[in-house]
Amino acid sequence: MTASLLASSAVRKSTPTHVIVTYTFFLLAIYGTYHSLAGRRFSSIMTMSVMFQCLAVVLLGLQSLSSKSASGISARGLVLEALSLCLRLSSTVWLDGYLPTDKTGDFLFQAVDVCSLLIVLWLLHRVLVVQSHTYQASEDSLPIAPFVLGSLVLAMVFHGDMNGRPLFDTLWMAGLFVGVAQVLPQLWLISRQGCVDALTGHYVAALAISRLLSGTFMWYARRHITSKPWVDGVNHAPWAILGAHAFHLLLLADFGYYYGKAMVKHGFGGRLELPVGGNIYV
Repeated sequence: MTASLLASSAVRKSTPTHVIVTYTFFLLAIYGTYHSLAGRRFSSIMTMSVMFQCLAVVLLGLQSLSSKSASGISARGLVLEALSLCLRLSSTVWLDGYLPTDKTGDFLFQAVDVCSLLIVLWLLHRVLVVQSHTYQASEDSLPIAPFVLGSLVLAMVFHGDMNGRPLFDTLWMAGLFVGVAQVLPQLWLISRQGCVDALTGHYVAALAISRLLSGTFMWYARRHITSKPWVDGVNHAPWAILGAHAFHLLLLADFGYYYGKAMVKHGFGGRLELPVGGNIYV
């Protein structure tokens, strides 16, 4: 039995110090934001969601720095993430319709999104320029233009009117839909590889937590989200928003199963392997 425990321990990979420090910093920042700046108000869960998104891109940046490689990182997914952040910021930097009602909506929410955007742009530069010789361009092949066009069309149809400005309500909704699509190129690349570096797995998991927190708030606030209905008596905006969140989590459900299984088996520092061609490696 002792030998078995030793063997199990040997399989587990220790979590790098920089990953532990990153998680600790963000969790303390989230805790401090909720208790101090937000005054324990429930609306701060929206700010927590963008903080987890920022954590996700920081973890991806750590992977790029520690591995000195762009392998496993989808540039197309990063393009969609940057576009999603820009579309959201086009509304939140000067309009209040989709902001938390506590003090975090005055500055912190937007500041975190700006930080995320800057990190994503920096990552794109590393993947496409600095580490282009390691970028898997042939495998990162999922077309993204249809997702962008589809998001804009759906946003024009289903946007709310929380800002009272149709153009910026549409841009915010398009940012939400593009944010759902952003994970598809990364999952596509992962499926073609059959395995994932630990930090890439943490990146996708942190995005899922971000969407779960955002969706929780939107469910709580659904009765306060308004729109100009296409059909009398049907307020479509909250259901479009909740549907986008649910679809995003559905996309990540299969990945989440193998991610959780790998964390139990190998710890936070191990690679995540996925079934390819019907063969399960974990």
